[in-house]
Formats: sequence, C-alpha cells, structure tokens
Amino acid sequence: MTYQPAKNRYQNMQYRRCGKSGIKLPAISLGLWHNFGHVDVYDNYQKILHLAFDSGITHFDLANNYGPPPGSAEENFGKILKSDFRGYRDEMIISSKAGYTMWDGPYGDWGSKKYLVSSLDQSLKRMELDYIDIFYHHRPDPDTPLEESMQALDLIVRQGKALYAGISNYPADKAEEAITILKQLGTPCLIHQPKYSMFERWVEGGLLEVLEDNGVGCIPFSPLAQGLLTNKYLNGIPEDSRAAKSTGFLQKDQVTDARISQIRQLNDIAQQRGQSLAQMALAWLLKDERVTSVLIGASKPEQLADSLKALDNIQFSTEELKNIENILQ
Repeated sequence: MTYQPAKNRYQNMQYRRCGKSGIKLPAISLGLWHNFGHVDVYDNYQKILHLAFDSGITHFDLANNYGPPPGSAEENFGKILKSDFRGYRDEMIISSKAGYTMWDGPYGDWGSKKYLVSSLDQSLKRMELDYIDIFYHHRPDPDTPLEESMQALDLIVRQGKALYAGISNYPADKAEEAITILKQLGTPCLIHQPKYSMFERWVEGGLLEVLEDNGVGCIPFSPLAQGLLTNKYLNGIPEDSRAAKSTGFLQKDQVTDARISQIRQLNDIAQQRGQSLAQMALAWLLKDERVTSVLIGASKPEQLADSLKALDNIQFSTEELKNIENILQ
C-alpha cells in the first residue's frame, strides 16, 4: 500500500510565524532525537511520521548524532522521505544540527568551520537531500571564535545547502552576539532551540527577550522534561522508565519526593482543565506568543496523537497560571 497523505492535513494544525521571517511553523513539531535509530522498529517510526504529516506537522527536526547509533535517525528519515514522501518535500521544513561529537579526531566536534561544513555534507548524504531548510549550530564552542562558527552557517546558506541558519543551547548573551554577527554577515538567524519546560526555565532569564527584540523564533526541546511532565511518574519511578534505567539524561536522583509532589499537583490542575499533564505542559509553553513551535518526541503513534490534543486548549486563566507558579516555586 502506497502512503497517501490525509487530504485535510492542514485543517487542524495551528501555524505560527517564526520571528520576523517568512516561515511559519506548526505549533507542534516532531523531533527525531530518540525512537528513529537503527535500534528502533522501522514500521513503528514510519507510522509516527505518517501520522505527523497527516496531522499538519510540517517540521521534522534532526541532528547529525541522533540515533542510536549516531547518524541513523537521518538515514532512516531519508529512506522514508524517499519511499513515502516523494513529491511532498516542498511541504516540509527539515532541520539538522552539528555541535556534538560525531567522529574521531580534532575535527569531529564543537564549532569549527571544518566540522560544521563536513558534518552537514554527511547529513545531506545520509538523508539523500540536496539541501535542508534549517541548519543549527547545536551548542556554543568555548574554544572557537563565535565569528568562525557563524561564518560557517553563513557559508552553508550561501552555498544553498541550507535555507536558514539557527542556533541551539546558546545562553542569552552568546545568543545576542551570534544573532548580531549573522545579521552583519547578511544571513539572519531564523530560530533558537533551547531546552525549556515547566521544570527548566533558564530561558526566562533574558533569552526570550533577546529573541523577541531581534525577531528570532523560539522552538523549545524537552518540553515534557524527559517524561517527568507526563502521568508516568505520578506514583514514583516505574521500572520501565528512563529514570529507572538511568541510561538517558534523566537520572533516578532527579525524581525526588518533592518533584513527584509537584507532578501530582500539576496533574490535578491539568485534570481540571480537561487535559493530561503532558497536554497541559505543552499548552503552557505555547501560551507565550514568543514560542513559535514546541518540539516533541514520540515512541509510538498514540503518544503523538495524545500530544496533539494539547492544541485544543492553550488558554490559561490568571488563577490557573498563579496556581501553577505556586507549585513550581
């Protein structure tokens, strides 16, 4: 059976302008950080991608090191692009990044022009694409001049290998500097991808203002705090969770009794709103107009379908916001 996208795919998604650019992104975008590697089940992630596109998700976010193993998410995404989405490339915004360790030796990590350009060339080969829409520097490099990393992004855009430049994990001061350099080079920064959730709020200490002042979009990753902002941890740490295995970024010692108490109280507010905790956590980010889109992951299609329901209610009363703040303090 050949995949045919849903005819009404654009009817139920909300789209938001990305900063002051001509690009609009879906309020919810799909990240391929986990669940799309060679260790995962092809049939499952193929279904996730189909459902995403059928639901109006046009933005698919990757990086050179996504997998596992590193590079495999791009390879698998490329395969499905070729087999199922042929003819729909122009309806998609595809992004990738470089900034973390990708190969041995001094040129396989961080932010040199050598590494960033080589990495994108490899990403394009893996996905079998001529260009991607957004290319990000994945994290600031303390040892490479910022000018060099930004010149690499500018070069990549001028070469036509990416249409837009972005930055990720940059603190407010570094972000402002990078945005200024890119503007001077003539390749404005389209978007910033920070870690941001109810439990991780460093971006509120100046970064959101910098992005707003400079007309740059914002797309938070880890909006559910690695699963903490779901109903998974309401009764402690389940055996099959990331925290129990301590294999990922969420460690057992982060799931304290105080944290579980917060999760339960937030869950009560979500239920009063007619939402799951995960849906409310996504809506809470989207209530801020400076947030262009929220990047979610999904390990199965049902999880994605559940997250999309967050868009049914992104309005919060003053009292709800006050109660949430009291819990988060």
